[in-house]
Amino acid sequence: MIINQELIGYAAGVLTTASFLPQALMTIKTKDTSSLSLGMYSLFTLGVLCWLIYGIQLANYAIIFPNAITLVLAACILSYKIYHSFSKKP
Repeated sequence: MIINQELIGYAAGVLTTASFLPQALMTIKTKDTSSLSLGMYSLFTLGVLCWLIYGIQLANYAIIFPNAITLVLAACILSYKIYHSFSKKP
C-alpha cells in the first residue's frame, strides 16, 4: 500500500504542531518561562522560520502551514522568555 507523500507531509505537520500546542498554551496562560531555555527557544524559533522559508520557496503547503502556526506560537513563547529573562525584579 502506497501512501500519498503530500498526505504524509500534512500528517507530520499536524502532529508536530499539535505536540507543541500544549507547551505554548501553558506558557501563554501562566506566563511562566523559568524552566525554559532561552538558547533552545531562540534556536528552535529560528529553525522553524527557516523551515517556513524553505516551504515557501518550494511552494509546499504541507511545510508552510504547520511551520507558520508553530512560528507564531514559538515566537510568543520566546518573547515571554526574553521579557522575563531581562526584566527580573531584584
